[in-house]
Amino acid sequence: MRDPGISVVICVYTEDRWEDILAAVSSVAAQSYPALETLLVVDHNPALRDRLAREYKETEGVRVLPNAGPRGLSAGRNTGIAASHGEVIAFLDDDAVAERDWLRRFAEGYADPRVMAVGGRTVPIWASGRRPAWFPEEFDWVVGCTYKGLPPGRVRVRNVLGGNASFRRTAFDAAGGFATGIGRDGDRRPLGCEETELCIRLTRARPDAVLLIDDRAVIHHRVPAPREHFAYFRTRAYAEGLSKALVAKSVGAGKGLESERRYTTRVLPAGVARGLRDALLARPGGAGRAGAIVAGVLSAAGGYAVGSMRARRNGTTFAAAPIAGGTHE
Repeated sequence: MRDPGISVVICVYTEDRWEDILAAVSSVAAQSYPALETLLVVDHNPALRDRLAREYKETEGVRVLPNAGPRGLSAGRNTGIAASHGEVIAFLDDDAVAERDWLRRFAEGYADPRVMAVGGRTVPIWASGRRPAWFPEEFDWVVGCTYKGLPPGRVRVRNVLGGNASFRRTAFDAAGGFATGIGRDGDRRPLGCEETELCIRLTRARPDAVLLIDDRAVIHHRVPAPREHFAYFRTRAYAEGLSKALVAKSVGAGKGLESERRYTTRVLPAGVARGLRDALLARPGGAGRAGAIVAGVLSAAGGYAVGSMRARRNGTTFAAAPIAGGTHE
């Protein structure tokens, strides 16, 4: 198969991340496998859109456009998909930088025509310079990073993780775009799972579809200081439970919680055991990590219970958007 052209979509929403946005775009420009284009989708922030338009006015291959849908990450991604030209669309967080071979690893995955999505590994950059001693690696998803328990290498998965992921364009033709009303919306409650819901919907529409994670497709994701604190950890875990309830309501608990069952019955108990062992050996943070795992599970379970009750009472509150108006070749 010929090498696919890859469009990169970076969704942005605040000028507070100005330097991070510039670094993200620069990391795409430095790829060993050149991107076809980079699209900066601005989420209902005209001042930021105008500033970025001025910044990249003379830069070939970089386009700045407004989110054409409702406020939020899902609609921003859908806007980027519709405006892009590539056979493959990759997504990079606005506060992350990609390693030089990031896109090359994605492209290699698409040599198999059955592959509809390829994700990568996301490494945290802690604001304090080091991981908090109490913060368990099993919960790195709380800060948008790859967590302990995922299999190494290039492997099949149920879903990719949205901040470091790519999809074949035909995946969106088959399944539609990201669902609005389920994921992040600026600075509001830190919800998620929109990529999980999309991937499940995709494999239902295309049962032959293969979804991969390649841990050599690496990005480095900034973790701001407030997210190093336990209060954010607990809030994010609770929000994940709310989101998982919406996904389970939409696609069924069997598929919606398939990976989570293994995670909670095998990965997390092993993490608690390691933390307790480290505490017995007087290693820093062992008891804190064990306690954080238990607290994270309880918070997520509480969010799931509340979200399930709301879903039963109100029905699902999100919808998958068709991708229309695309300009792809």
